Amino acid sequence: MGAFWIKEQEVKGLKLPGRNWKMLINEEVGSKNVTFGLAEFPAGSSPGSHKHDVQEEIIFILEGKGSMTIGNEVVCLEPGMTIFVPPGVDHAVINDGDQTIRLITLFSPQVIPGSYDKSHE
Repeated sequence: MGAFWIKEQEVKGLKLPGRNWKMLINEEVGSKNVTFGLAEFPAGSSPGSHKHDVQEEIIFILEGKGSMTIGNEVVCLEPGMTIFVPPGVDHAVINDGDQTIRLITLFSPQVIPGSYDKSHE
């Protein structure tokens, strides 16, 4: 498969605990190493912590403010921030603000959306 492009508006979201997640790029469109998506955390949401056993995750905050626990640390989230989460580290987004947090997620190797949530364990 060659190059691929898609508009976010064309992708149906997947309801996961405390968030809506849109998978934009994965193996279905030819990616061999990454899963790329957009997540939206409504105001007041806190889906709880999770970890990825083998995936690295990069998160980029587009909109909204809140906090994130990463291991034993708490980081204040704001637009323009980039977060790297290594495999095996518990982390959670907490939207304690009054606006939706929109963020980009990139996983490598690929991940099955929601497979890492504690409700699936």
